Amino acid sequence: MKRRQFIHAAGTAALAGLSHAAPNPTSKSTSFFLVGDTHYCADEKVPDQLMGTSRELTSRLVEWLNKLPGSAFPEKLGGGTIEAPKGVIHAGDLIDSGDKSGPKYDAMQRTELAAFTADWGLNGGDGKLRWPVCEVHGNHDSPHGKGIVIDSIIARNKKRQGLTSLSRNGLHYSWDWNGVHFINLGIVVGQVKSVARKRRYAPMDSLDFLVDDLAEKVGKSGRPVVITHHVDMVRYAAESSDEEVTKKEWDYADVRAFFAALKDYKVAAILYGQTHVRNIFRWDGGAKPLPTGGMGIPVFNTDNASHFKSEEQAILHFTMNEKETLVREFATADSWLTGKWNDQVWRFPVG
Repeated sequence: MKRRQFIHAAGTAALAGLSHAAPNPTSKSTSFFLVGDTHYCADEKVPDQLMGTSRELTSRLVEWLNKLPGSAFPEKLGGGTIEAPKGVIHAGDLIDSGDKSGPKYDAMQRTELAAFTADWGLNGGDGKLRWPVCEVHGNHDSPHGKGIVIDSIIARNKKRQGLTSLSRNGLHYSWDWNGVHFINLGIVVGQVKSVARKRRYAPMDSLDFLVDDLAEKVGKSGRPVVITHHVDMVRYAAESSDEEVTKKEWDYADVRAFFAALKDYKVAAILYGQTHVRNIFRWDGGAKPLPTGGMGIPVFNTDNASHFKSEEQAILHFTMNEKETLVREFATADSWLTGKWNDQVWRFPVG
């Protein structure tokens, strides 16, 4: 299926599990935001400056993330005060030019990354954002395993507070928020050692890290697990020829190994970005999204948060405890000049 066809199918499936029930957070709940595809973009004619549209969008997004906590959810979404989040998870494509090469683009990448770092900081309060940020890289950051964003995340991980585990290459990492275990795995998850064919995007040994981290940090505890990567996996779960698969963003053998690695754990959520459209559904390892009210792992595909080519942006807010996950979407139609909560509340039992 083409991307937009897949997105339509996923959106249709998601409607089946839509819930308007009032949320029920507890004292042990974990609150966080999910954003993706900020696409900080420098001006090609003036590479040491951000494009005006990109600067405005990214700045306003951070302002909304700072001021939403402490305000109230609409009554139709359950009401109550939005608690201070544990942090913000970024599902990748921090910048826009990391998939291009040449002196001009090298300069643009430096400008874009510097702007991202100044806005978002790292551990909360060291940038314009008030909260910690936990980011992965996307295909517009460093698709082939090399580049300024990869280097930056590795360096940031040495100073990132609260990590429970770090991969050997320093890129992938995990942490805990109120008993929930979070794992950040980069652009895609892979790769299966027995399948030697070339991958379009470098998995950077994220599958090995996932398997080891789950065994060592979760084990048989039954704790909820949340996993973040950038690329959508369902479109790439179907087997294809060797010639076709090398052109695809995620090797189907790696997708299947990713799902197999999760089967013995209580995965409360898989988070990703990339598609620039919000989709919420369940996944059983196959090549089709499933209704939210059925069986399978809850999956949350967040919309673009500050892409310079669109006035429409959105982010997701999560409240998670040992029993359930509650999700709401905050969106804008005018480049974050204004924003509002959409009417849906998605509710998933944990386990």
